[in-house]
Amino acid sequence: MTVFPPTWPGIKRMLAASLAMTTILGVLATSAHASTQSSGANSGAPRCAGESVDPNAKIRYRTEAVIDASLRTVWKLQTDVERWPSWQPPVLTSRRLDSGPLRAGSSFRWTTPVQETHLNPATTLVVTSTVHQLQRQKCVRWSGPAVGEGLRIDEGVHVWTFTEVGGRVLVRTEETWRGRQVEADVEFATAALGAGLEVWLRDLKTTAERDCDRHRR
Repeated sequence: MTVFPPTWPGIKRMLAASLAMTTILGVLATSAHASTQSSGANSGAPRCAGESVDPNAKIRYRTEAVIDASLRTVWKLQTDVERWPSWQPPVLTSRRLDSGPLRAGSSFRWTTPVQETHLNPATTLVVTSTVHQLQRQKCVRWSGPAVGEGLRIDEGVHVWTFTEVGGRVLVRTEETWRGRQVEADVEFATAALGAGLEVWLRDLKTTAERDCDRHRR
């Protein structure tokens, strides 16, 4: 499950500033550092231990970025989920529901605010994520519901992959959503999902590169 972005006008401003948009079951977006596919086909999708996102979901978004930081730094930021609020402003709280290193079977619960849209009132989403696959410094896949007062996403499935490329890290991610409420407006929900993923990837890139730059000095 990704961070839910701001209101629809805010989504449109964000996407208009950084993405070229085409509607194909939602949004197809590209930029200098990110490429996105939005389609029912799952060929080329990020996978972890052979598993990808929900192939039947109507709402899906895929993007990627190259991060000029060490694989160790990027991986630690992404998998130390209790530290998310320190570098992701949209994450209010995050806590593990088990202990030890993040692994298959681990669960964590985190919260993010959602402003009012035509689909929902203003609320705070409580997201409970369970890790299903994890390969250290390679990939992670989790899923779970997001529930707030007046808003429910029945299941989000999220895959991240991390690949060293010439001393940098190619991060690819894809997420799908299912649920009657969000499927009431697939285009809007896809744009919301995409905007949230782009912000998450941007914050990961900014923080990882800043941390690595600090260590180089």
